[in-house]
Amino acid sequence: MQFREFLAVLGSRWKTVVVSLLLVLSATVAATLRIQPTYEATTQVFFAADSTKPGGYTLTTDDLGTFQRLVDSPVVMGPLRDSLKPAPGTSLTVTAAVTDGSPMLDISARSSSATTAAAAANAVGPELASIGRDFVPGLLATGQNVKATTITPAEVPSRPVAPNLVQNVALGLLAGLALGIGLAMLRQFLDTRVRSERDVRAVSDRPILGALRLLPKGTDAGTLMTDDPHGVPAEEYRRLRTNLQFADVTTGGKHSFVITSVMPGEGKTTTSVNLAIALADSGARVLLVDGDLRNPSVAAAMGLEGNVGLTTVLLGRTTVAQAAQQWGDSTLQVLPSGAIPPNPSELLGSTAMATLFEELLAAYDYVLVDSPPVLPVIDPVLIDRLVGGMLVVVGVNCTLKRDLAQAVRQLQTVDATVAGFALNRVPNDDAGRYGSYYAYGRGKKDRRRREAVASRNGSLEEAVPVTPAAIPGLSGPSDGDEHQAARTPQGAPYAPPQSDSHFARSQGILRPLPSPPAPTTSEDMDDTAINAVVPPTTQPSHGRRFAD
Repeated sequence: MQFREFLAVLGSRWKTVVVSLLLVLSATVAATLRIQPTYEATTQVFFAADSTKPGGYTLTTDDLGTFQRLVDSPVVMGPLRDSLKPAPGTSLTVTAAVTDGSPMLDISARSSSATTAAAAANAVGPELASIGRDFVPGLLATGQNVKATTITPAEVPSRPVAPNLVQNVALGLLAGLALGIGLAMLRQFLDTRVRSERDVRAVSDRPILGALRLLPKGTDAGTLMTDDPHGVPAEEYRRLRTNLQFADVTTGGKHSFVITSVMPGEGKTTTSVNLAIALADSGARVLLVDGDLRNPSVAAAMGLEGNVGLTTVLLGRTTVAQAAQQWGDSTLQVLPSGAIPPNPSELLGSTAMATLFEELLAAYDYVLVDSPPVLPVIDPVLIDRLVGGMLVVVGVNCTLKRDLAQAVRQLQTVDATVAGFALNRVPNDDAGRYGSYYAYGRGKKDRRRREAVASRNGSLEEAVPVTPAAIPGLSGPSDGDEHQAARTPQGAPYAPPQSDSHFARSQGILRPLPSPPAPTTSEDMDDTAINAVVPPTTQPSHGRRFAD
């Protein structure tokens, strides 16, 4: 792992690091405050043999070593405790060190009581002198005693030597930081879900075309950008639209994309619908096709009738002109899935499907196809061969890394044209870097400024619609109103002119009925009708249904 990747992991797992650091630091401080304070007092004592007798004995370094070992022995500590009488529970320890090159001992006493520590340090020297002769053979032979002279008396300490709060906090800080980093790296190693762009870039070199943030709790997951055209989600779909338009240069001039996901439940249909709306807002002629013939949901998401649609057209029971529905007064047309067929893959891979898409690509600026997920079925690959590229929606905190890697390998195997990825449900903390841009013009100061300008210049009661690009079946502006485009009620069938239409050339293939058809159900799709489009090769099996 490179250092930059290491920092990226820490950035994404910063909560783990901070929580670990705070827990260890809190435990360290709490444990330090619970420890009984210890005070230390030190004195320096000079030892020598009584020299009143001529030819007497002189203490050696070995003798001082003997005194050093006697300091914490019962023969010294017993009488010392009896003389000091410390309070019950008061700790007391005494140590000594020989001063190099001189007959002196540095005596230190530690106690939970400052006064006891000082008194014990000062009392050890005389106590050693009183019993020293019994442990030095030379003194016993000459009958000399030991004389102890205090050089530096011990003073009552004002501060404890332990515990050291500053030192313990520093150690706790280092320990907590090390624990947090270790846990963050462990979580990253054990994490099986896609959390950020880094996980996508690890398995594919295709670009990230958009990051769609996670909607607040209680918000409908299928919310359309038209519900709040100036909100942050709407801006994110516009950014995705712009990036996809730039990516369009790699699709061989086909302004068409199949929108899919790795597995069900990642938000591909919501992305398809909002992306189509965003493209139509730019004035482009857009057709959104529900190519998910196993679990269609585009019509339900947009509030349209879905019984007549793609399958109905492919079976020759209607035309696109009759089946496509207008979305409000925009340049967006929607072709629902129609009835669910028993053999979706065969229908999508048929010659009629290829012929139909040739006509659609010639009639619209953009054709978007909502398809099933990549891993469960082959349908997205079949549609990819008909369009310019594929947009893969990846659900953050939803998609498994192994599933994403498998999907990428599967798409590479069939040489699918992946235009890029769209991260969906990105947590607000990660998507927040876009918020400062999208918030432009939406603050209180901006609102007050707009109100001031409106009071001076007046304001429009109704927004002026942008005249869309010409699209078959939409009348142009009237002579008296160059700004007002023709409006078609939402859900109304779209009927382009048949005299000069691309679709008219395919009438012999699709064989439309002479009158508008009744809603088609899967029971009406008998084998005879299906075989007219898809020659039977093997016994078709009913496809599974997947939730978006």
